[in-house]
Amino acid sequence: MMMMVMVVVEMVIVLVIVAIVVVVVMVVMMVLAMVLMAVMMVVNILVVAMLLLMVFVVVVVVMMVKVIVGMVVVTVVVMVVVMIVVLVMVLMVVMVMLVMMVVLVKAIVMLS
Repeated sequence: MMMMVMVVVEMVIVLVIVAIVVVVVMVVMMVLAMVLMAVMMVVNILVVAMLLLMVFVVVVVVMMVKVIVGMVVVTVVVMVVVMIVVLVMVLMVVMVMLVMMVVLVKAIVMLS
C-alpha cells in the first residue's frame, strides 16, 4: 500500500515539474516573441547598414576564399611533389635491388 502511495506521489511530483517546465517555456516563448517584435522594428532601421555589412562580408569572404584556395593549391602541389619524391626513392630502391639481384645471379653463375 505504501509503495503505491509513493509511486503516486512520485508521479504527481514529475507531473508538477513537467507543468512548471512547460509554463516556463511558454513564458520564455512569449518574451522571445516580444523581443523578436522589437528586434524586427530595429532591423527595419538597420537593413541598410546590414546590406552594407553584407557587401563588406562578401568582399572579406571572397578574399578568404582566395587565400584558402591558394593554401589548398600549395598543399596539393606539396603533396604531388612529395609523392613524386617518394616514387623516385622507391624506383631508386627497386633499381638497387635489381642490380643486387643481377650481381648475385652473376656471382652464383660464376661460382657454379
